[in-house]
Amino acid sequence: MYTKCMHKRFHQWGFTLIELLVVISIIGILIALGTASYTTAQKKGRDAKRQSDMKAVQSALEQYNSIHGVYPPNDTENADLLEVLPAGWPTDPKTGLAYPKTFDTAAGSYCICAQLDQEGTGNATDASCSFGQGADSDYFCVTNLM
Repeated sequence: MYTKCMHKRFHQWGFTLIELLVVISIIGILIALGTASYTTAQKKGRDAKRQSDMKAVQSALEQYNSIHGVYPPNDTENADLLEVLPAGWPTDPKTGLAYPKTFDTAAGSYCICAQLDQEGTGNATDASCSFGQGADSDYFCVTNLM
């Protein structure tokens, strides 16, 4: 037998369409915020790796210079260079390509730059070691210390 009391109880078990839409909207907003934060964290991580690679290359090239008295030629497969960079020339964490390099052995200098993912966070405005800070500083570059 069906009573009015059972009928009311049956309808109280479910959620209304409005309640479901509100919950789905909140979940969507949280997913969007999480994705944005994750992407930013990835960019920061790659940029930190690039800066670390540049400092390691700078250190290795200075060590090469102290051993040989000159900076290496523009050949990254140079056997002597592999002595100070045993893992070989580092590569960009996003593209997998070797970092661009410019060795001027006649002038006794070098310039190595990595383009950063986060704009305005580098120490140079281009890959030619034009050092400067600000919104256009999209590169992190190192050059000879001596």
